[in-house]
Amino acid sequence: MHRFALAITLALSAATAVYAQTPPPASAFGRLPAIQDADISPDGQRIVMLGGSPDKRTATVATIDIAQLRILELGDVETFGVRWADDNHAILNVAYWDTVDVRRSYHLWRNVVIDRDAKWVTQLLRGSGPQTATTGQPVIGVTDGPKASAMVIAPDWNIAVRDLNTRIFTAEDKAGLKPALWRVDLDTGAGRVEERAISNVIGWNVDKSGAARVREDIDPLTHAWRLYARPKGQGAWKLQVESPNEDDEERYLGYSDAEDAIYLIDVGADGQSVIVQRNLADGATKQIATNIDQADLLWDIHLDKPVAVQSGFGQPQTRWLDPELQAVAASLSKALGGPPGIQTWSKDRTRFLLRVTAPDHPAQWYLYDKARHELSPVGDEYPELKDVPLGKTSVISYKARDGLEIPAYLTLPPGASANQKLPLVVLPHGGPASYDHYSFDWWAQFIASRSYAVLQPQFRGSTGISKAFEHAGRKEWGGKIQTDLLDGIAYLAGQGVIDPARVCIVGASFGGYAALAGATLHPDAYRCAASINGVSDLPTMLGETMRQEGQDSDGLRYWKEVMGDSIADGQLLPATSPARHVTAATPPVLLVVSDKDTTVNPDQSARMRTALEAAHRPVTFVTLENDDHYLMTSATRTKMLESLGDFLAANLPVSP
Repeated sequence: MHRFALAITLALSAATAVYAQTPPPASAFGRLPAIQDADISPDGQRIVMLGGSPDKRTATVATIDIAQLRILELGDVETFGVRWADDNHAILNVAYWDTVDVRRSYHLWRNVVIDRDAKWVTQLLRGSGPQTATTGQPVIGVTDGPKASAMVIAPDWNIAVRDLNTRIFTAEDKAGLKPALWRVDLDTGAGRVEERAISNVIGWNVDKSGAARVREDIDPLTHAWRLYARPKGQGAWKLQVESPNEDDEERYLGYSDAEDAIYLIDVGADGQSVIVQRNLADGATKQIATNIDQADLLWDIHLDKPVAVQSGFGQPQTRWLDPELQAVAASLSKALGGPPGIQTWSKDRTRFLLRVTAPDHPAQWYLYDKARHELSPVGDEYPELKDVPLGKTSVISYKARDGLEIPAYLTLPPGASANQKLPLVVLPHGGPASYDHYSFDWWAQFIASRSYAVLQPQFRGSTGISKAFEHAGRKEWGGKIQTDLLDGIAYLAGQGVIDPARVCIVGASFGGYAALAGATLHPDAYRCAASINGVSDLPTMLGETMRQEGQDSDGLRYWKEVMGDSIADGQLLPATSPARHVTAATPPVLLVVSDKDTTVNPDQSARMRTALEAAHRPVTFVTLENDDHYLMTSATRTKMLESLGDFLAANLPVSP
């Protein structure tokens, strides 16, 4: 083992307790990961890690060939990701709160730079000015060369608005702001504009020099999506793809500098989805993968080209496009007994960082040294759960009552068998345009550790399966999505896995809505329901969106499409709003709300509490202080889990 690996393990791993009969505390599941993200430097000499203890976020730089750790405490920020820009600079993506006025606080995502010794350098586009007038400043690339720069999308004054040949202006036009592409110095944080949006630009892709090569537009009036590209050596933008449906932007998978080509999801001659490479110089296309529906590409950031296709529900299948990396992956898979989880590698491909995880195994990070044939542990994301028996997760599917096949995950408590007629917690995900991954789920495993089976249905409306499947959930929030959940319960009951008389439904965001809808629209199916930052009244949610984002906003239009329109769809929204359907039959409800939630108004939970109290139904109300919709601190995650554990223990008996 490398000495560095032992040093990192000691630095990041807390002492592991041994749990015999008593399950681990909520804090072991609710803590933020000890390693949240990591990257290896281009020269392969250092690893930067974002993580730390449950209550203190840090950035750690570890040298590989000598046992040395440099740690920077990050203070009162939330952390999301990290990457090396070059051998001397690492970029951290963080967030913090800023109060705009006495009524509103905003979550601001920003990028800070540290050096190879984990010392603070700067914040990209810091200070005042138009570039700060946004909640996010995404870094879309880093330039090659003796002095790297970060390419960042942020607003700039719209100096060209007077030249537009139109009398129709967007809100951004009126404010004098438009998206712009900035080249930002990694040592000072100062930037200069490289490209300004004079149309309806939503983003760019750049080559390794920082030049914009691809541009995406969405027309605010027609919602048409257009993809433009600028081949190397040419100055004019050329239309590549056009669609009247802005959802088709998901067809675009990225730009490769090494090949001066774009990658798209298209439809093959047999009607099946395919991934194609299109050369920008001459438009020549080549099929890369066939018979895929929703897929993603794994990229080599040093070469700026795709090296693998990842697709498939459950455990994703990886189709390697790069023979060298395919050989490395095959060797590691054999050694590890499963997918190696290759995350990043040095520029010369001699050292690799791996993140190995499974539903019953919290992620562990490893360093693989190809030249030495050594695999060394770097650290555990959940050190308090190391060697603790966890629930076993299987991929299942069942038919909905209309014949649609619904995939799902089933997690059984540690040591349980599949025919014990267990109490069940139904755990629908948020979104609803989202999906659960085949990996360690801290929330599901906490519930399973309390002796409950956990069902995570990928109900219609979920992504990750097909566009048709996703669209099947539109305007079915309180309809077929709900019956998809009920059909999952019936399937497990028919298999003898669970006791249908002991079922609770729990979820966050849309999952919180689904829990409240289940408790009010189908009260006979559930013993209890728990909603974390959920929606309780759909017409009111549309009104809140309109006031916050505007009558013509993309957000309001999207919710009307997927949820329903208060005018066009008649009584659909009132008929499927849980706060309007509380009765004497409604089971006990737990409401957990973040006081700084800017995604779902906390009043949604307060409205549900008022309806429950008016009907004299049992309700528990828990406030999570100083956190947002996504529970980004260990303290609030743990408090939520503790509240949920107490609620389930009181309302969903483990024994019949």
